[in-house]
Amino acid sequence: MTTLTPTAAPAPKAAGTGRAAGAARPVAVRRRWTEHGLVFVAPFLLVYGLFLVWPLISGLGMSVTSENITGTGADFVGLDNYAEAIADPQMWSSLGNTVWFTVLSTVPLVVVGLVLALLAHQLRVVQWLWRLSWFAPFLLPSGVVCLLFAQMIFPPDFGLADQLLASAGLEPGIGWLSDARYAMLAIVLTTVWWTVGFNFLLYLAALQAVPQHLYEAAELDGAGAWQRLWHITLPLLRRTTGLVVVLQVLASLKIFDQVYLMTGGGPDDSTRPILQYVYQHGFTGYRIGYASAVSYIFFALILIVSLVQPWLARRKEEAGK
Repeated sequence: MTTLTPTAAPAPKAAGTGRAAGAARPVAVRRRWTEHGLVFVAPFLLVYGLFLVWPLISGLGMSVTSENITGTGADFVGLDNYAEAIADPQMWSSLGNTVWFTVLSTVPLVVVGLVLALLAHQLRVVQWLWRLSWFAPFLLPSGVVCLLFAQMIFPPDFGLADQLLASAGLEPGIGWLSDARYAMLAIVLTTVWWTVGFNFLLYLAALQAVPQHLYEAAELDGAGAWQRLWHITLPLLRRTTGLVVVLQVLASLKIFDQVYLMTGGGPDDSTRPILQYVYQHGFTGYRIGYASAVSYIFFALILIVSLVQPWLARRKEEAGK
């Protein structure tokens, strides 16, 4: 007689198991995104890609075409736009004006910002007023600043600049904005007054982070004010100075507003920066492809400066150890 061994029947699947597994997958995806912070950075990445990465790629594509401002008739021209820009003396003249402005403006903006920060840090009477008055010009729009200096400071004969020259016994009547010898200097003075507040704020924040006990110990050892400044304050501000120099150089290389509003690039293109050259060829000459090529040449210059300067600063810091 054969004995049959009963076998267990497979358990029936619980109702909704498939739906639960399907619902678990989006939950797991959301958990992974949350764990890696992607949910929080996704809005920034979207805006960054839309307004920076895509225009960068699109502009690079236009730089190798004969694109015009109407968006029609864009033929592929390869590197012809780059070759034309490199062979154009006006492009190099505009680039030279930009570099010259950067050289003239960077040094006073760094030095004056540091001096103002040292004064504001030491002054104990109405300290908030000094900080506000030195930082407030930075908050003004460029149009207001340029109109103020063009109409009140630099007009010949009756402007404040000529009045100061006359009071010092010098010959007034200088064409600050109409003479090629002084136009760039006038723009530099305007820029220093307008933007030095940003560097002042960076230096002031760095000064407040310097440990006070270092000054107290140096004073007990007989160090004077200049010795404390030279051997404590300035060495501890070295990193801040490097940051200020990099930011200032990059900002000065992008000069446009002051020149366009005060001199229009004149006289005789003696103050025209490279960005105005790009603007004129792109939006006045309608050559968007050529203007894009010049922009990428200028972008390469800015990229080199932003990479080389920190490298030089690190080399200097390592050599000083």
